[in-house]
Amino acid sequence: MSDSTVAQAPPKVGFVSLGCPKALTDSELILTQLSAEGYRTSKTFEGADLVIVNTCGFIDDAVKESLDTIGEALAENGKVIVTGCLGARSGEGGGNMVREVHPSVLAVTGPHATQEVMDAVHTHLPKPHDPFVDLVPAAGIKLTPGHYAYLKISEGCNHRCTFCIIPSMRGDLVSRPVGDVLKEARALFESGVKELLVVSQDTSAYGVDVKYRTGFFDGRPVKTRMLELVQALGELAQPHGAWVRLHYVYPYPSVDEVIPLMATGAVLPYLDVPFQHSHPDVLRRMKRPASGERNLERLQKWREACPELVVRSTFIAGFPGETEEEFEHLLDFVREAQIDRAGCFAYSPVEGAAANELPGMLPAQVREERRARFMAVAEAVSAKRLQRRVGATMQVLVDSAPGLGRKGGLGRSYADAPEIDGTVRLLPPQKLSKQLKVGEFTRARIVATEGHDLVGLPI
Repeated sequence: MSDSTVAQAPPKVGFVSLGCPKALTDSELILTQLSAEGYRTSKTFEGADLVIVNTCGFIDDAVKESLDTIGEALAENGKVIVTGCLGARSGEGGGNMVREVHPSVLAVTGPHATQEVMDAVHTHLPKPHDPFVDLVPAAGIKLTPGHYAYLKISEGCNHRCTFCIIPSMRGDLVSRPVGDVLKEARALFESGVKELLVVSQDTSAYGVDVKYRTGFFDGRPVKTRMLELVQALGELAQPHGAWVRLHYVYPYPSVDEVIPLMATGAVLPYLDVPFQHSHPDVLRRMKRPASGERNLERLQKWREACPELVVRSTFIAGFPGETEEEFEHLLDFVREAQIDRAGCFAYSPVEGAAANELPGMLPAQVREERRARFMAVAEAVSAKRLQRRVGATMQVLVDSAPGLGRKGGLGRSYADAPEIDGTVRLLPPQKLSKQLKVGEFTRARIVATEGHDLVGLPI
């Protein structure tokens, strides 16, 4: 048999995705395009003809992880294309940071750059054949398990928070056309996704850049605005019995309109609200877009309208100039606001962030100590709120169930986003006929709490 008759294996691209869910959705777009064009993809460097690293460049630890991963890919493979937020950052010499540290990379692009990445791939690893888009599932290639997926509704941000460099990397807010977003959501639900996690830099601002213009989906007009988008997502989810979860929601008054949709169950009564702090002076130094003084009042109204509401948030301890009094104000806020799930970062100077120039930089030890004190208070609040769940029956989405769950499994309630919140440890079912299946819902009676997690008996 001559060499020409032997089928040639399609070229293989190794892929590493670092960073936040927004970066993950960028990775999914690139992987979908690669597969549509006939490339094989893999999560390892081994045997790959070329490696793509999607980087994070937000805080120092993320920069280090990204640069280390690029170095590892170069050492093991040699042919590396870099994309993502770190690709948009300048180095100490004034040039591109990635190229300063790793001059041998084949190409560097910023975030949200599918076409630029594909152009670089075509240059260094020609595509195997013409695209056959029907080889790729309608929902595209996903890096999450089959039963949940992230839906990115916009790119970039109009705010200029002093601790953040995201606008310099991802640009100003650009909302995706509402018809495209809803089309992707429908394809995901039809592919079996049971939980859709809506992400962006600022979900509440969806449509601001296009003045909330009217788009079209299935021939009907839909406004490019958070309320109308969430209404439509709830309608699409309903026939599939699926969840819609909202992330990165700034506490603007417009969010008030979405709460009734949570009260009726159209979308999950869960809000991820990045408060960052509570004291008005700190918020001013941070240049945060929402008024801290009104947040307690707003939370109270939201909970009155929807008692099941769960609020998760992130905070920064030890911001430049933060006094002990301002920090105590933050601790009081967490207690009074009854934040269900809280994360906290000790302030970390990010190169290029305006906050680095603010007076009153606190010693690292003080910043870390305040972070620990914050978490102790936040965890006490969270544990007390979790305790109220004992005795309740909750719907649980099963994430893991070896042997059909005969020895139990692991899942999440509506109060738990994947990887950032708690879990529900499912006990072995008492009924022999009861099975647990990954990606399906089960009802469970909550019998105990374990730290941030619940223990449930499937019923």
